[in-house]
Amino acid sequence: MTDISTYSSEELNALAEKIRKKILATVSKTGGHLSSTMGAVDLIVAMHKVFDVRKDPFIFDVSHQAYAHKLLTGRWEKFDTLRKFGGICGYTKPQESEYDYYVAGHSSTSISLAVGAAKAIALKGEDRIPVAFIGDGSMSAGMVYEALNELGDRKYPVVIILNDNEMSIAKPIGAISKLLSQTMAGSFYQKFKGKVEKMLDHFPDSASYMAKRFEDSFKLITPGILFEEMGIEYIGPVDGHNIDSLIETMEVAKTLGKPVIIHAQTTKGKGYEIAEGTKEHWHGVSAFNLETGVSEKKAGPKTATAVFSETLVKMAEEDEKIVGVTAAMPSGTGMSAVIEKYPERFWDVAIAEQHAVTSMGPLAKEGFKPFCTIYSTFLQRGYDQVIHDIALMDLGVAFALDRAGIVGEDGETHQGVFDISYLRAIPNMTLFAPYNETTMKLCMAFAKEFDHPCAFRYPRGAFLANDRSDEPAFELGRSNLLQEGEEILLIGYGNGVGRALKVAELLEKTPAVLDLRFVKPLDEEMLEALGKQYKQWYIFSDSAKQGGVGSAILELLSRKQMQDIALTSFEYDDMFITHGNTKLVEESLGLLPEQLAARVKQKNKKQKS
Repeated sequence: MTDISTYSSEELNALAEKIRKKILATVSKTGGHLSSTMGAVDLIVAMHKVFDVRKDPFIFDVSHQAYAHKLLTGRWEKFDTLRKFGGICGYTKPQESEYDYYVAGHSSTSISLAVGAAKAIALKGEDRIPVAFIGDGSMSAGMVYEALNELGDRKYPVVIILNDNEMSIAKPIGAISKLLSQTMAGSFYQKFKGKVEKMLDHFPDSASYMAKRFEDSFKLITPGILFEEMGIEYIGPVDGHNIDSLIETMEVAKTLGKPVIIHAQTTKGKGYEIAEGTKEHWHGVSAFNLETGVSEKKAGPKTATAVFSETLVKMAEEDEKIVGVTAAMPSGTGMSAVIEKYPERFWDVAIAEQHAVTSMGPLAKEGFKPFCTIYSTFLQRGYDQVIHDIALMDLGVAFALDRAGIVGEDGETHQGVFDISYLRAIPNMTLFAPYNETTMKLCMAFAKEFDHPCAFRYPRGAFLANDRSDEPAFELGRSNLLQEGEEILLIGYGNGVGRALKVAELLEKTPAVLDLRFVKPLDEEMLEALGKQYKQWYIFSDSAKQGGVGSAILELLSRKQMQDIALTSFEYDDMFITHGNTKLVEESLGLLPEQLAARVKQKNKKQKS
């Protein structure tokens, strides 16, 4: 670990520049988060200067901006393996380093974690202070304010560093506000304020009231009134790239002995002019040319997200009743185009999945058709709302679940593996999935006309299967037999159909291949009929095994007393799946077509012997 507690101002600034160059050199080759982590370098250097990471919990929100922290805590030499299979994770991960206090990949958890850490520290009577690092985007989630509410009441000593890189919390009002903010960030103002508060305790109520009114009016021209009213000391805005000023501010906050929020304004992409500013596409990048900034990602087949986006725009053009929402991922979910074209009917509600889900309920109740478009991993954050506010009311909200299955380099916190398991248990919920471009369009057409809660899932990147133009329309609970075969039946769901088709090509004897289409409700008639002809069934679905597609079919076999079927599921085992190139991750899990074909052949031999 790099101990910078004795570094001079010049050494700290030189270190920050060195870190930025290291991040740029690495991310330009490996891909990863760039603009936010570049903008956070000076803040993180100041954190490591003022606080002791060996004892003080450093808690990063989302933690995609924590690359500088990784470099300062013994991972400089290994940093070239960032996001690679078997290499360094793109997020904080305690299994990777003792200096990563908590795992983080979803947003808005840091302040709650800091409150919990502060409680533990208080109970243990230790001299430690939690430091929460949170971006302005994460401040849009309700969980942040639940945590601030308790923190302001309990008054635990916690330092919250608000990295405001888009001025979305509040915009300073001119030169006067800037001057006042700089004054408030200094030790003189904080000491003066503390003395005044003590003096007011001895004044008559009328004098205290007038002084309080004066202080409130003083704060009105600063962005801190919300936090102050919640009982959190507010300092800022401060320049998030002035390391000397940041150190002075953090030293003040450290000694106050109560909850403090430091509002620091930073520039995304700081140090790499091409990426500086609020350019969304520089948030997360693939490998790129460092000199030109041009992506080195080769053009590939159309992604499932692109098909969804194009289809939704066309549907919205034809039907004004179609509306939709996403939670801070308009580009990633393909919602940007329709939001731009119909801003009065499609909304980005920021990092607020719970609100996104619930807000679509009344729209469905009022006769509109909402498409709630959220990554599979992020819908977990709105699970209660799916049950209580949509399914219980049996409202026709369609959930479009992007990034279903293994997502690659983002790893454990982002893998979209649980949605079938957690949605299948909900009454009134219908689950289905496309496996190529044509079936994506067909399933969206079905969702549009379906008046009950439903969810369809699709992968990151392109579908595995080639497109076919002869696909029949989706009918509730109906599957589609893609090919007849001998002895064995391969059952695919969603992108698993493409995997099943690839495995079928590698087997000596042609197997039957079924596009299941619906996992809830199942096509019982088709499965019963196939059970009379095929006794070996293999399940292909990019989802968790427990509660997944195989489980649903086993429940059916048990209910129908079809005891002569040997079923094998190739879904994911009960584990959190690591980060890395998708193909390498799948290879480690034994899920490449060649590996699966070998397993099918081996099983087939055992069944015959």
